[in-house]
Amino acid sequence: MKLASIDIGLKRIGVAISLTGTIVTPQNAILRKNRNQAANDVNSFLKEWEIEKLIVGFPSASPDMQKRVAHFVKLLELEIPYEFQEENMSSIEAEEMMKGEIKYKRDGRVDSLAAKIILERFLSKKS
Repeated sequence: MKLASIDIGLKRIGVAISLTGTIVTPQNAILRKNRNQAANDVNSFLKEWEIEKLIVGFPSASPDMQKRVAHFVKLLELEIPYEFQEENMSSIEAEEMMKGEIKYKRDGRVDSLAAKIILERFLSKKS
């Protein structure tokens, strides 16, 4: 099953995919100009890769961000199943993994690495 995960932030949406169910690859992050543009970009991405299920990072520590994430998912008008996956500390873990490699956090690599961690957590739960 082709899976994708998203790590929804206020400025960028990290994206990762797993086409085989074992190897997870971070993709270029989606930059948010506004919610509708970001939702359209995510929808295009899912169609382009023929994704069969979406895993959405869910921040259990922040009720405010939970509302934002749930609202954003509704904007996607998904035709595929989706599931929330706990994402706590995934961005911090991603930053730790890239220490020294990143000069600019704004390019989205940390966000997509966080999405990769979220999808790996989801896959490890399933095995």
